[in-house]
Order: sequence, then C-alpha cells, then structure tokens
Amino acid sequence: MPLTKTIFRQNCLKKIKNSPKHNAIYKNAKLNNELQKEIAKFKNPKVLLYAPLPFEPDIGKTIQLIRKKCDVFVPFMEGESFKMVPFRLPLKKKKFGIYEAGNTLRNIKKIDIAIVPIVGVDGKLQRVGFGKGMYDRFFAKLKKRPYIIFIQSEFCYTNEFICDDYDVTCDLVITPKVKVKNRTIITRARNRK
Repeated sequence: MPLTKTIFRQNCLKKIKNSPKHNAIYKNAKLNNELQKEIAKFKNPKVLLYAPLPFEPDIGKTIQLIRKKCDVFVPFMEGESFKMVPFRLPLKKKKFGIYEAGNTLRNIKKIDIAIVPIVGVDGKLQRVGFGKGMYDRFFAKLKKRPYIIFIQSEFCYTNEFICDDYDVTCDLVITPKVKVKNRTIITRARNRK
C-alpha cells in the first residue's frame, strides 16, 4: 500500500506521543538553542511563533528571550485560518486547546520569520500538520513569504512526496538531533570530551 499523508500523519503522531518524556527538558533546551541561533541571524525581525500544545516543542525560553529584541506575534483563530496578533500575556485557552493572546484591531501583514510546529515533513520539505489546513490558508494570504522554520520534537520525515501543492514548504527544519536545510539532513553529534 502506498504511503499517504493521512497514514504518515498517524505514524508521526504515534511516534511523537510515545516518545520518552524523561528527556523532554533536554530536547526542548536543544531546540530553543538552535532556534535562537537562527533568529539571531536576522536584524530586529518580526517573528510569528506559536503557543505550544503539550506534545509540541516548548519554545517558551525563545519567546521570553526574543520578546526583548523582536516584534513577536502568535496566531489568533479566525474561522478556518488565523490572523497574527502581538504576543501579550495572559494567554487564554481556546479552540483545539490552543492558547492565544487577546485579539487586536491591528492588521499585521508582514513578518520576517515564521516558526511553525509540524507533525512531519515530506521529501519536498512540505508540512504535514494536524489536518486542519490553518497554516496553509494563512500563508496563502501573505503577500511576501517569510523565512519559514519547521520545528518538531521527534524527527518524522519521509523521502516520498505525499503533500499537496498548497501545503507549506519550509526553509529549515529543526529537531533536537537533526536539522534539514535545502533538503540536506544534518545530524548533530553529541559533544564528546
């Protein structure tokens, strides 16, 4: 049976939800460190981040750090997509258990970097998400494509091209052990002394 996006999504979610919890703090620290290095390459960027669900990478340290230097935005659900709102506390739990900042009247149209949680990624570095299509609709509305970083706690990748044409493509994938840039997989070795 050929691999489909639905089957791949199910396999990835199973892998993510069954991953060991004892090293979650270590994995999140590695992710945050790599993410901060990438964001530091831009001068005063406008960054779209996300408020993590329990099984998504916790990027709270990155949010805390970059809020001092960058304009930080988070998704605010609107219908079948979302708009960007400034990251402001307190966050409130909304649809699908997602935490959101309060709504704004500002119409934010341009960002430099988008940090997007993923379930998996295919051979074209296209996003396999949770199946709602919110990020796909959001990016389709933007006039200028930002630098897109996919982030996940467990590397879930297939060489096959299983995504649809409208699925979002990234510039970089970051996981605790692997980075993928220009379709090149870079495995980070542990520091040995």
